[in-house]
Amino acid sequence: MKKVLFIEPAIFLSAFALSLTSPLTTQYIYQRIWKETSNYSYIDNSNISECEANKSNPIYELQKEVQKKASLFSLQMDLSGLIPGIVVTFILLSSSDQKGRKGPLILSSIGALASSIWLCLLSYLGLPIQLLIASTLISAFCGNSTTFLGGCFAYIVDLCKEEKQKTIRIAIIDLILGLVTGLTGLSSGYFIKELGFVWSYLITSLALVVNLIYIVFFLEDPISVSSSRDSSVSWSKNFKRLFLRAYMLFKNTPGKQRTLLCLLLFTMITYFFVVIGSSPIFILYELNSPLCWNEVFIGYGSSLASISFLTSFLGIWIFSYCLKDIYMVFIGIFTTTGGMALAVFAKTTLMMLLVRIPFLFTFMPLSVLRSMLSKVVPSTEQGTLFACIAFLETLVGVIAVSAFNGIYSATVAWFSGFTFLLSAGLLLIPGISLCVIMCTSWDEEDRALLIEESREDVN
Repeated sequence: MKKVLFIEPAIFLSAFALSLTSPLTTQYIYQRIWKETSNYSYIDNSNISECEANKSNPIYELQKEVQKKASLFSLQMDLSGLIPGIVVTFILLSSSDQKGRKGPLILSSIGALASSIWLCLLSYLGLPIQLLIASTLISAFCGNSTTFLGGCFAYIVDLCKEEKQKTIRIAIIDLILGLVTGLTGLSSGYFIKELGFVWSYLITSLALVVNLIYIVFFLEDPISVSSSRDSSVSWSKNFKRLFLRAYMLFKNTPGKQRTLLCLLLFTMITYFFVVIGSSPIFILYELNSPLCWNEVFIGYGSSLASISFLTSFLGIWIFSYCLKDIYMVFIGIFTTTGGMALAVFAKTTLMMLLVRIPFLFTFMPLSVLRSMLSKVVPSTEQGTLFACIAFLETLVGVIAVSAFNGIYSATVAWFSGFTFLLSAGLLLIPGISLCVIMCTSWDEEDRALLIEESREDVN
């Protein structure tokens, strides 16, 4: 059977499963805790105005308690997969240079499938909600979504010999992620309302089965496993070698280049910390009074948020004709800061939907900063660079979600919008870091000169 070098179908199926599982799990936790905390039936009505907002009513206090417990439980789930997730992600992506690109894709797909099946069984059998943590551990030990996407980007880089072709293929991935997550987010509420959690998790499992079959039997590996380096080297030495390459990436670079590299990484990671950490808080905030959205409105909100992938790509495509990279990052940071500030005062459904508008360029800084980082590092170090980025994204992502869930659970009783206000303040940090980068005379000539100096030092 002739295999193909076409990774996009696997990205499509994986994005569908991930974007459907995330809101499903958040709302499943909320409903289970609601039912276990009180004798009241869960509020499930298309008329969102019936949600209790009277502070003297016992249901109002119950809503606050459920919000706090749901946030804390999400915190426990995220922390449980922190250490294994970051280690496995770094090992799989770094070793794929010698072992082949399909390894991380297959293992992370198996982990996602096993996790989805477990969630389906848990919701069907009504097992204790604490067993949800097992799904996080399964994904962490097999490689999470960061591992899968990192492997996909490396797969495409191996295939593309021209820079223009590489840009187009990566842009196609952004479009797929944006469209799939947007449409899935829009329909997630209908999945829960019409099919329930069990059938919804079953659908994600079937999508992951098809994805795994495609990767194993139809997708060709661009790297020949037989051409890998010395396979007799022990796992411990290979493990040390992987981290040594990351260390040498910073040690062997000239002073100005190293400073620029560290500043760009710091800017990207601090921005990533705020964006990823605040994302799940939106659903909890929307479930709480005075909004009290049901599953359908949650789907609308998730869909509008997911469109940011598409609009961020369009923003990069349009602004690249008239603006430098660093100014595109500024636009994304400032608009996201404005969106966070507006979310603090969103007390009606219309206002909460309008708040999504400033977030249209939320993902633009992340894509542009990745491009800027790749221009600082020589082509021979690109694999190590993206392994470091994936490692940091996994580590910071779990810490961010855990920290924001903890902050929200501690402040929801007296100021539910405090997390968004804090986010707006924290976004000043990458903004200031970006100003420092501008002071280093960031331009194309400087980058080319830095890379040439680096190559001369290595030789």
